[in-house]
Amino acid sequence: MSNLGERKKKTNSCAGCMRVLKWIPVLFILSIIVWSYYAYVVELCILAIDNTAEKVIFLLFYHIINTLFLWSYWKTIFTPAGTVPSTWRIPEVEIERLLRIENQEQQKRLLEYIAKDYPVSNRTLSGSIRFCDKCKIIKPDRSHHCSVCGTCILKMDHHCPWVNNCVNFTNYKFFVLFLGYALLYCLYVALTSLECFIRFWRGELGGSMGRFHILFLFFVAFMFAISLISLFGYHVYLLLVNRTTLEAFRAPIFRIGGQDKNGYNLGKLANFQEVFGDDWKLWFLPVFTSQGDGLRYAMRTQQVYQKPIYNSMGATDARLEVQATDKLIKNNQTSTTMSSSCNVSSEFREDDEQQLQLEPKISYLPTAAAAVAAAAGDVSPSHSLIASAVKSASCSSIIANVNNGNVVIAMPDLEVVTQLPDKEQLPEIKLIDASLQRNVVEIHKIA
Repeated sequence: MSNLGERKKKTNSCAGCMRVLKWIPVLFILSIIVWSYYAYVVELCILAIDNTAEKVIFLLFYHIINTLFLWSYWKTIFTPAGTVPSTWRIPEVEIERLLRIENQEQQKRLLEYIAKDYPVSNRTLSGSIRFCDKCKIIKPDRSHHCSVCGTCILKMDHHCPWVNNCVNFTNYKFFVLFLGYALLYCLYVALTSLECFIRFWRGELGGSMGRFHILFLFFVAFMFAISLISLFGYHVYLLLVNRTTLEAFRAPIFRIGGQDKNGYNLGKLANFQEVFGDDWKLWFLPVFTSQGDGLRYAMRTQQVYQKPIYNSMGATDARLEVQATDKLIKNNQTSTTMSSSCNVSSEFREDDEQQLQLEPKISYLPTAAAAVAAAAGDVSPSHSLIASAVKSASCSSIIANVNNGNVVIAMPDLEVVTQLPDKEQLPEIKLIDASLQRNVVEIHKIA
């Protein structure tokens, strides 16, 4: 017992030392800021500049920029990193089942079942649901496990030692403002001290220590400005294309569409507003105005395929939600709905049935009213029974069968998605009876 207690004490002491060491880069930055304040305010403005109006103007703008710089730096450091809610944790029973399974396909199916109610679109290289074996949770889109913080972080960009915090969903706006105001601070100090720096080289400034403070102030501000230009410019680029640093190195993989580095790119203005908000008066203040909850993100494919859909009764419904959840539907639920619409059709040809068993990439389920009407045979012979359309990269055709003059398009077990393909992207439709082609409505209007 004594040995165990000593080990715990050593572990706690090591962890405490590591926590202290992590603050060294932050303390270094703060010491530079404190010294630069003294060098600029005292040595430059008060002692080196003789013109009173110039002093007042320089000090006024300096303190405004310095306040915004320190405010955004403070918020970047002390804003808690966004962690995954406990509701995303996988139950212990399912974890044990998952660890016992050795087959990759079985693990994939089990994860899909566990995550059926979660709004996740990102996948692994193998196409499986992303989960963290350390945190025992389903990973939300754009989240990653930080080895320094020891937990999964929402929309993780990177772990920055200069702020001793993860740059993520909760403080990404503050981080970008911190870089911008730091660059502005360095450029302002360098430009306003340039005249005194030239006078120093000419020997016009008195006092040796004061001259060296101004000399180092100019060089430090100039060197920091050079490094911040590239860093700030890079993050502005990432902001405008809606991409994190991790996603820039490895593009996210989507359930629909596969790997796509521009999957979250909604346009420059929409990308900017996703981080900085809609109120332009708060854009450049370090207050939280980012949109969303860090768990769900709009995707580019939603804008590409967002169109109205018309049901069989003539009413217009929008399939897309404001925040698409992209939920997974179990195959047995889909097959039950599909069978109700296919009972009124005749038997498939054997080769066509095998072809339809291929899993499509984008699919739509028939409306409940259409399925019930088809099963009951109550649809008027003079009208077509509007069925669902299927777009598939592997399935090149769909077989339409006939019952009492009504056209029913049969489909395999599919997953429901919220994108509607364009007309030219739809597959061909083969009809058993060519005379019934006049009863088939355009597929891109079918729901």
